[in-house]
Amino acid sequence: MDRPITGFSLDEAGDWTATLNCGHRQHVRHKPPFENRPWVTTAAGRESRMGAMLNCVRCDSFELPEPADVVGRTPEFTERTLPDALRTNHTTAAGVWGRIVVTEGLVRYQVPALGVDRDLEPGVPGIVVPEVRHAVEPRGAARLHVEFLRARPR
Repeated sequence: MDRPITGFSLDEAGDWTATLNCGHRQHVRHKPPFENRPWVTTAAGRESRMGAMLNCVRCDSFELPEPADVVGRTPEFTERTLPDALRTNHTTAAGVWGRIVVTEGLVRYQVPALGVDRDLEPGVPGIVVPEVRHAVEPRGAARLHVEFLRARPR
């Protein structure tokens, strides 16, 4: 999934990483002939790539950024109180992740753009990728809530 670059920083080994708007970081090394990115070696070059898109395989894998902090939570919903807006395709904002926590029963979780259609149950959360349409639907009696997370700045 393509994500825009929002910043750059050096890792512990002195290699450049791009921070993406999802909160993940990705190395952007210049190590010819395998990785040819001379732009990363100068401040002007890095600045010219702000907003450029990089493929984030961690988003494709539903991997939360590390570290991430819980910044909010919904009330607990049941099959009767789950808002219609959550049952239809909806998204979170840029940089806002979600963790669907089922405490009772089964909940169907669909993410059409990533080919996901699975049941969530207690102990098996659903990870919500920022800005990706998804829907949830209780399968009978169920209880769930959603935790919202953001990557912690490093």
